Amino acid sequence: MKPTDLVALLQECYRDRLAIAEHHRAVAVHVPGYDINNTYQYVINREETHLEWLAAALADLGASLPAPPDGPSLTIQRGKDAWRPLVQEDAKRGQAFVASWSPRVEALSHARDQTMLRLMLGEMQEQTRLLEQALSGEPNLLGRDGTGAGQRGVVAGTRWMGD
Repeated sequence: MKPTDLVALLQECYRDRLAIAEHHRAVAVHVPGYDINNTYQYVINREETHLEWLAAALADLGASLPAPPDGPSLTIQRGKDAWRPLVQEDAKRGQAFVASWSPRVEALSHARDQTMLRLMLGEMQEQTRLLEQALSGEPNLLGRDGTGAGQRGVVAGTRWMGD
């Protein structure tokens, strides 16, 4: 693969990955369940790492970051389960990303970037699994609370800002 082709591929991957990350940030605001919201925070944290990896790979090639995609557009229903279609959409987006990028990653001849992208895709598969578990009502998505305190409520819609 020519360096210009590798740059184009990494820029496209960065743009696609950023679009998913931005959608996750937008959805997290509407997910009230404590465990599910914590799961989104975990996913978002890992996404920031993936974007850093891609940015570093592009910088190593002397390439710039692509222009960010348009911001996410959410259709939010009313009711206590309004979050469910948003999470379902995120799970589908994760599956689609992995499905479309896996063959492209396996075709790469640049071992370092191929390994980086394989790791990213593996983590995205795990993130998708977590979102699917959230939809199924699975508690303790990120592990059990060792104190035995159980469910701890919901995430407040408005954060306390202080004086």
